[in-house]
Amino acid sequence: MVFTCPTEPDLFPAAEKLILGHPGSRVFALYGNMGAGKTTFIKVLCRVLEVVDTIQSPTFSIINEYMTTAGKSVFHFDFYRINKLEEVYDLGYEDYIYSGSYCFLEWPGLIDSLLPAETVKVSITENLSDGSRLITF
Repeated sequence: MVFTCPTEPDLFPAAEKLILGHPGSRVFALYGNMGAGKTTFIKVLCRVLEVVDTIQSPTFSIINEYMTTAGKSVFHFDFYRINKLEEVYDLGYEDYIYSGSYCFLEWPGLIDSLLPAETVKVSITENLSDGSRLITF
């Protein structure tokens, strides 16, 4: 699927389609350049999942946990500052990825080999001419 999203409110239908279109999926890897809108899209995905916490990029903490209105955990990873796989093992990534909770991963390139086969890959590209986002999954 491909969505063109000229404004932030236009992200909501794409987020709904991503979540509802993959009912058994829990791991979503988001790829895109710096500033492409990965964190912004994750914020919208969390709204779809009815997260009640404030969504922030876990750039320095590597992982944030959010709670939904139903008391379920949602995990948000940012692997930008990870330099080697040993750091990912030290985080105990398996406990999160295989927990059955939603996991949204920013900058997953380094850990591609560790991701479950059923991981949904999402590409976000910014259109420099008009600022819209192209979201592909």
